[in-house]
Amino acid sequence: MSDRRFFVLAGSFSLGRIAEATGSDLSDPSHGDLMMEDVAPLDTAEKNHLSFLDNKKYVDVFKATKAGACFVRPELAAHAPAGTVCLTHKNPYKAYAIAAQMFYPPEKPKERRAASAVIDASAKIGADCAIEDGVIIGPHVKIGSRCRIQAHAVIRQGVEIGDDCDIGPHTTLSHALIGNKVRLHPGVCIGRQGFGFAIDPATGFTAVPQLGRVIIESDVEIGANTTIDRGAGPDTVIGQGTRIDNLVQIGHNVKIGKYCVIVAQVGISGSTQVGDYAMLGGQAGLAGHIKIGAGAKIAAQSGLMRDVPDGAEMMGSPAVPIRQSMKQTAVLAKLATGKKGDKA
Repeated sequence: MSDRRFFVLAGSFSLGRIAEATGSDLSDPSHGDLMMEDVAPLDTAEKNHLSFLDNKKYVDVFKATKAGACFVRPELAAHAPAGTVCLTHKNPYKAYAIAAQMFYPPEKPKERRAASAVIDASAKIGADCAIEDGVIIGPHVKIGSRCRIQAHAVIRQGVEIGDDCDIGPHTTLSHALIGNKVRLHPGVCIGRQGFGFAIDPATGFTAVPQLGRVIIESDVEIGANTTIDRGAGPDTVIGQGTRIDNLVQIGHNVKIGKYCVIVAQVGISGSTQVGDYAMLGGQAGLAGHIKIGAGAKIAAQSGLMRDVPDGAEMMGSPAVPIRQSMKQTAVLAKLATGKKGDKA
């Protein structure tokens, strides 16, 4: 049960309505009128709570739950305790996510322009936007409808933001075009000058003007304190639906495909391309000017220095195919313990 100091419960819902909204099947249709008042984890749920089981590891917890109803895969429904109604679904976690959004829908911005906000006269702001305290909006900025610009965000000259966006506190945006339904968490920095310079042993560094932009397509979410550099000439692009965790660094000219997952502390060097649906584990480091194929998976703390084909699974530093990495680890373990084959 959520803390009411921080979360607003929208109301209770019948199992019939929940099943319809999530595309689930009720194990007993006669319980369609049964009302659920909240969502809760399996181990703390009560008879008026809705829960879920997605991982077989927690079957024993499921067997002991007091939840009134639970999303579950069809093959696991037989483990339900008496009194728990099953809503069967091939992806229980997704069904739960949809249901949880019914109970706790995203907060809609209430139209407001704080007196302390500084908004250039040439900026264009759509209907029903909330502009919070200390926000700075520069010349010729365009912001769509139903956006929330949170406290002390800075949106510099010429930036364009689509509809239904949530721009977190203390974010900084420049040289960027942003699609619809984009969410930026606190401290995100978009469009800063890329790390580009010419080196001369005699005179030192000469900065190369970074003349590109950052293009963020619709339905992208970017975690707290992540930094995305603008392109040096080509644009830096973040594809539709991609999810980027906290503390990620993306260099200039990088191209991220659609629906990628990039976990915390990943670093992507300039001009690297990441294909659609790729997944990059925490603290992975990618060298510049390489290509990561569509659907590839890069394990945490891996160091990528070469191209990766579509669908490949890589691990280690330098990264190699995951099975090869595991074999290398096993060999090193034997060397460390002095074992050779079956003899010590």
